[in-house]
Amino acid sequence: MWRYVGKRLLQVVPTTFGILVLTFVLFNVVGGSPAETILGKNATAEAIAAFNRLHGFDKPLLFALDSQFITFVSNLLKGELGYSVELKEPVTSVLLRGVGPSLSLTVPILVGGTLLALMLALLSAAWRGRWVDKSILLVSTVLMSVNYVVWVLAGQFFLAYKAGLFPIWGYESAAYLALPVLIGIVSSLGVDVRFFRTALLDEIYKPYILTARSRGRSAAYILVFHVLRNALIPIVTYVSLSIPYLFSGSLLLESFFGIPGLGSVAINAIHSSDMAVVRGVVVMSALVYQFVNLLTDLAYAALDPRVRLK
Repeated sequence: MWRYVGKRLLQVVPTTFGILVLTFVLFNVVGGSPAETILGKNATAEAIAAFNRLHGFDKPLLFALDSQFITFVSNLLKGELGYSVELKEPVTSVLLRGVGPSLSLTVPILVGGTLLALMLALLSAAWRGRWVDKSILLVSTVLMSVNYVVWVLAGQFFLAYKAGLFPIWGYESAAYLALPVLIGIVSSLGVDVRFFRTALLDEIYKPYILTARSRGRSAAYILVFHVLRNALIPIVTYVSLSIPYLFSGSLLLESFFGIPGLGSVAINAIHSSDMAVVRGVVVMSALVYQFVNLLTDLAYAALDPRVRLK
């Protein structure tokens, strides 16, 4: 087990380095001059030169000890992601301010949606082919057929505006998160239930289930302690793909409900050409995705001892 963990940790190093190089190239080479992007095309040569000196863009890009890339990596190791020209504060402060609202929205959506979908999938698998299974599949198909924006607009109009059950806009208390969390869960529930049901049914018909039945185990015990446990690898993979978006926020929900999370921070930075903030969001999302992939692979080894790196 520890050998597997060590090998997997070593694989993180070149991948992370590649992420940093790609991000640096996209924002400092392909993206053009940061000075022209921020100051505008009509900026004078003196203004551009002064901006480059102030922010270190007059240094060599890669092949020097004091290059822009070395400075970028060293600052990142110290937790520094640059300075926001638009907001006049460090990018780290901007991102930290947006992480809280994003997590308060996306974590309940992921946890609540996953648990609810898993319970419905277990019911569907236990009563497969019967009216319970068919009803759950019908509802799941209907949920999948409705566009995400329709859920947002319908929830705001009927539940918030007409019924007055929820506030429509703002981030003042937990009550302001109830409706967007509900919409986030409902909009993804159909896809989640069908995927989890498929993963469970793939295990139900395998020979070891017949062996467990021959030993007199109850159907509920087999479903939870045998079928669910062995179906967790595709389920963990499916859920892990959503975890990085917890930190980058839900752009659509944050925009419609006025939640000042990272999604709103990113779109505002794009509109104002604040490339330091945009780069900070990209770097943070990429590193979180890399970290989640590592945890997912370690979870594979914990769930199934047969999973090992050769």
